[in-house]
Amino acid sequence: MKIVDANFILRYLLNDIEEQANEAYTILSRGSVYLPNEVIAEIVYVLEKVYKIDRKRIDVEITDLIESGNVYVDNIEIMSRALAIYAKSRLDFIDSILYAYATVVNATVYTFDIKLKNAIKAYNSK
Repeated sequence: MKIVDANFILRYLLNDIEEQANEAYTILSRGSVYLPNEVIAEIVYVLEKVYKIDRKRIDVEITDLIESGNVYVDNIEIMSRALAIYAKSRLDFIDSILYAYATVVNATVYTFDIKLKNAIKAYNSK
């Protein structure tokens, strides 16, 4: 199993350090790698908070990556839905993942977070 970390994916997405971006591109184009959900959360955080990248662009970039066929994640349906929620809402990314579990697999999410609780409640009242 080949696992990639946040810095590896960030270099690939940002192409800000040419040598590392080229290496990442080569590895990603030659075979499959595993991208843990925890690493996706770190990537989202760094792109938004450090690089000030718009949520919608983050959604598109990471969705394209995980749907490329060479990058495997745990439960792509949950992760894709979480990225879409994150792009369209004010929920942080971790709450977006929890919301995705509630809406995709009908999971019960116990939380004291008012924004998350209200989002799930609104979804359930449809």
